[in-house]
Amino acid sequence: MSLLPFIFANPMMLAALVALPAIWWLLRMTPPKPVTEIFPPLRILAGVLKREETPSKSPWWLTLLRMLMAAAIIFAIADPVFNPRSNTLSADGPLALVIDNSWATAADWERRVETAEALIGDAEDRNLPVAIVFTADSEHNAVPGSATAARNRLAAASPQPLRPERTAAVNALKTALDGTAPGTLAFLTDGIETGDGKVMAELAALAPANFRLIEGRGDQAVAITNSANDADSMVITASRLDTATAQSLPITAYDTRGRTIASGSVAFAAGEGVTTGTLAAPFELRNDFARIAIDGTATAGGTFLLDDGFRRRRVALLSGEARDQSQPLLSPLYYINRALAPYADLVQPNEADLAVAIPELLAQKPSMLIMADIGRLPDETYAPVTKWIENGGTLIRFAGPRLAAAPADDPLVPVTLRQGERALGGALSWSEPQPLADYPALSPFAGMPRPQDILVKRQVLAEPTADLSSRTWASLADGTPLVTTKAQGAGRIILFHVSAEATWSNLPISGDFVEMLRRSVQLSRSGGVASEGTTPGQTLAPYRLLNADGVLTSETGRARPLEVSSGKAPVSSADNPPGLYGSEEGFSALNLLPRDTQLEPIDATGLPMAYTSEALIGAEAWSLKPSLFAVALILLLVDSAVVLFMGGAFARLRVPATTAVVIALAAGALVAAPGHSLADDGKPGDENILARLDKTHLAYVITGEAEVDRLSERGLAGLTEFLTYRTTLEPGPPVGLDIASDELSFYSLIYWPISANAPMPSPQAVSRIDAYMRAGGTVLFDTRDQFSSLGTNSGSTSPNSERLQAILGDLDIPPLEPVPTDNVLTKSFYLLSNFPGRYNGSPLWIEAQPDNGSQPTGRPARAGDGVSPIMITGNDFAGAWAIDANGAPLLPTVPPDEQQREYAYRSGVNIMMYMLTGNYKADQVHIPALLERLGQ
Repeated sequence: MSLLPFIFANPMMLAALVALPAIWWLLRMTPPKPVTEIFPPLRILAGVLKREETPSKSPWWLTLLRMLMAAAIIFAIADPVFNPRSNTLSADGPLALVIDNSWATAADWERRVETAEALIGDAEDRNLPVAIVFTADSEHNAVPGSATAARNRLAAASPQPLRPERTAAVNALKTALDGTAPGTLAFLTDGIETGDGKVMAELAALAPANFRLIEGRGDQAVAITNSANDADSMVITASRLDTATAQSLPITAYDTRGRTIASGSVAFAAGEGVTTGTLAAPFELRNDFARIAIDGTATAGGTFLLDDGFRRRRVALLSGEARDQSQPLLSPLYYINRALAPYADLVQPNEADLAVAIPELLAQKPSMLIMADIGRLPDETYAPVTKWIENGGTLIRFAGPRLAAAPADDPLVPVTLRQGERALGGALSWSEPQPLADYPALSPFAGMPRPQDILVKRQVLAEPTADLSSRTWASLADGTPLVTTKAQGAGRIILFHVSAEATWSNLPISGDFVEMLRRSVQLSRSGGVASEGTTPGQTLAPYRLLNADGVLTSETGRARPLEVSSGKAPVSSADNPPGLYGSEEGFSALNLLPRDTQLEPIDATGLPMAYTSEALIGAEAWSLKPSLFAVALILLLVDSAVVLFMGGAFARLRVPATTAVVIALAAGALVAAPGHSLADDGKPGDENILARLDKTHLAYVITGEAEVDRLSERGLAGLTEFLTYRTTLEPGPPVGLDIASDELSFYSLIYWPISANAPMPSPQAVSRIDAYMRAGGTVLFDTRDQFSSLGTNSGSTSPNSERLQAILGDLDIPPLEPVPTDNVLTKSFYLLSNFPGRYNGSPLWIEAQPDNGSQPTGRPARAGDGVSPIMITGNDFAGAWAIDANGAPLLPTVPPDEQQREYAYRSGVNIMMYMLTGNYKADQVHIPALLERLGQ
């Protein structure tokens, strides 16, 4: 910096100051002020005589104003400069310039070029060679040359979207000087530490006679270092170099076409170098973010690129169990929700009918569909699910009783399954619960430590095949698969061979379950049909690269393909500049800085020699010429206004009186529309719905056969009358249902009499029944033929049983068993050992509850409050219950026995109480309180 704080660039112009006295004499005179006279004729005649007019002297203050204006012009032409620079280069050796042309220099690159040109000009004046090297260039040529050659190299240089490689540049300079100590070594730096902390010491080791550190403004060095797509917003992490003052910076998210999607800000407190900000936008818009940039900071560090890995996946959830809010820990989806909520957008259907729910979920373009214990899907849903998978969707299925009982030819499982489940450690099993084996090297779970405390008690087994090991991502210690997979088109099917809740294993309550699902979600493609993910070991060609101003361009230059390796994040370099690698169909984003990088100033402590710290040219030297010219112009305008005023120009103006303008505002009164009652908005059929909501109603399926429907109606009427007189339950009249159109959710139990002569229900109607059962309702199928081949190997069936099997073939039903002696059905109201109707030869079938030996009562708890979604009998309940208008039975029992009819009614009472109270009577929690109250 110059020792003179103030100089004149053109001092010879100050000689014009001697002309100020002459200017004073010329400017002191003004024309006479005009006189205004009244217009009487005598005064006109008196004024005919010619008067001698002499100029009057100008006021002293006006003359002083004009003198100051002239002086300002003279000083402006002389060009006064504050803090002018001077040639202070050392003549003891060549000039060495080490220039950072990294990403942080893009904002003030022109001033850096001006500073370097000034230093090169000083070296040219003293006939010194110049060695110049740029730290962000891929090749470093530091051989000293002429000032002209250095100036040409400086003109050809430009900032690069890279971090500086200062050690390589210093080594090149050291080799080029070959032991010659530089006279002046100027380091034009961006001010950011690169991590090694050695550059200043390495430069000082060159032993320059004059060591100068030249830095720009640090407030321009701001970078986005991380981004996370959270549940509600995109969280942005930013770092800055200058932490002296508080600073707030706007940030904007753009899509692939450069259109603005969302805006936010990051705010730094005083002394804070790292902060976070948010970009609030809906899930769908956040998944369209292609890059995030800091407004007003056109650098590669201020731009953060996003690829498919940053997109938040949408995961659709389906369960085969009834949703039970009172027992969430038994719900198959409870643990999946808890595991994936931080990483994905979870959606569930509004309808329990899978024929409606699955198309509704697929329409939302999920990346992944998770099915928990769903054995059979409606036939019309297989085609859209398969197409969705082939387009890139990921299907994850969890086992359970329904999947174990499903047909072996299910196309939506990755391996062929054995029907039934394998019990480990039960009362009838010789094997013990199995731990997990080490994860295979090709599995996405590779790298996770093998858990020591996870045990599997039940699983579905896969049929051994030649490719089973290649499809296995995780297995048990005995070698049986735990997680299997199959690629299908562009998508994938994954099967967990255990249930999604903790009855089959304790995997769902472990941290490994969360990590398994998270890695599986990351493998999925955003939206099911988005860009491909990268595979470890894959090589990606440059697609779009980021320039120093933070703009994506198609110019790839000498960039090399990017190698993606497992467990190692790629780092930007001269061979792999920041940008997008891959193709339009799929790419991976490589950003300038590693994640969570913190910008730090260069460490210049502990150097063996002194150095001077300077600013760039333009910040230290500034001229007063523009300001002096501006002052002269202002004085000229003031002088012109004074002369016009003294000449009477403003006195001739007549200001008209201000006319008041009144603007009338028209206010229209809001006319209210004629009122109407809420009843006018009701839909047709609402009266029937409201009538059926007043009390409990027994419901039956209208088969289309008049006699069968009449007996069903009279049978449920008889049971309704019996319930009214024997219990506190007072049901309303029975309701006949058209299962294809009527709302089914109003009824806890639907009686379905099977008739081979009735029309076969449509697939849509059967799908609605399946949804009704899945949502917690129960259907009582009655073949009315005292015959049932369920569980037998006789091979003979009745026509009604064949019709029942045809209907059940389209339903996703769990495994069945006859009512056990300790089931709640046997004691929900009456104590019963069997469930007769008009006949007494068929058992009552309900959902099987496998004994896993883990419950103190011998039977595990279930979701849905323990109520079976299906019951099957052939005893013709409605025939035993049916009465006429006088209350007399319509049909005799077989054999004729009124005691059997009484037990048929009691069976109906137990079934209704079971439906309304669930497993209440099997709840062992109340036994101690009951015994204490009874005094036993």
